[in-house]
Amino acid sequence: MIVALPKPKIKGVMSLEEAINVRRSRRSWRKNRKLTLEQVGQLAWAAQGITNWEEGFRAAPSAGATYPLEVYIVVREDGVKDLDKGVYRYNPFKHCLIKTLDTDVTYELMETSLGQYWVGSAPVNMVIAADYGRTTRFYGDRGYRYVHMEVGHAGQNIYLQAEALGLGTVAIGAFYDNRVREILDLAKKLTPLYIMPIGYPEKRY
Repeated sequence: MIVALPKPKIKGVMSLEEAINVRRSRRSWRKNRKLTLEQVGQLAWAAQGITNWEEGFRAAPSAGATYPLEVYIVVREDGVKDLDKGVYRYNPFKHCLIKTLDTDVTYELMETSLGQYWVGSAPVNMVIAADYGRTTRFYGDRGYRYVHMEVGHAGQNIYLQAEALGLGTVAIGAFYDNRVREILDLAKKLTPLYIMPIGYPEKRY
């Protein structure tokens, strides 16, 4: 199943400076507040969306434009308006979501994240995985460092975009890699690097 996303906005109501100033790691969410498909699309675009179609450049810088990252969206039951529960892969070339799993795996994702309840209670979790080979084939072992730099760039974009949308997130690095791969049914070549739960924070500032 393919879900078309609304066209991403390139102008917002919050300045970059303000987003940087208010950015915090947020771990508690307002209950019964669904995200919109537009918000999900904007967050995915901020992470890996294409910003220059002639060159294929994306929102986050990448060593040699090798783009090793893949973004997955885990949607819990009633987490997003007009979007069914399940797991979706973001396709930056068509700015769409491709459904890969029909089941809500939010609870399993929380369990493998050492029981961090903000993962289990979030309406959406963004999972960023990497195919190291896309970068290391050009840069050798140095490519591992470049991939880790890149996921940091993408994660910060998600942080700032979330704040600009009135949402919040936190970067999760404590989880069992192989279990996350199993839960999301990822290819063996993909290594999960970040889990970022997203929702309306209980306290903004």
